[in-house]
Amino acid sequence: MKSFITIMIAALALLVSSCKKEAGVGGDAEIKGTVWTYQLNGSLTDTVADYAGADVYVYIVYGDNTGFDKRVKTDYNGDFRFSYLYPGDYTIYAYTFNPQSVPGQEPVIRKITIESRDEVVEVERINIVAEP
Repeated sequence: MKSFITIMIAALALLVSSCKKEAGVGGDAEIKGTVWTYQLNGSLTDTVADYAGADVYVYIVYGDNTGFDKRVKTDYNGDFRFSYLYPGDYTIYAYTFNPQSVPGQEPVIRKITIESRDEVVEVERINIVAEP
C-alpha cells in the first residue's frame, strides 16, 4: 500500500511539473495597439484623408491555433487591447480594403511574442484602407 501511495504522489508531481501554460487567456500580460485608416480617391491612387480607425474589428490568434480566438472593436481613437494573456506567441490582424484581392480585403498581420507574465506589448500601428 505504501508503494502505491508513493507511486501516485510521484505521478502527480510529474503531472503538475509538466503542465506548461500555452498562449491564451488567463495570465496578466496584455497586447495593445492602434488602427489608422486611410481614405483613397475614386481612382484609388491618392490618399484624400486619414484618421483613427474607429469601430474596426481586430482579431487575435493564440499560438498556432486555426482561425481567430477573440476579436475586439477599436474605440473612437482606433485603440484596441487584449488583456489577461499568458506568455507565448500571438498573431494580431485587421482587414484592409484591397481591390486586387478576390474578396476585396486582406489581413494586415502583426506577430507578437509575450516574454514575461505581466508584460504589456504595444503592437506596431496597423494601417488599413477604407473601402470606398
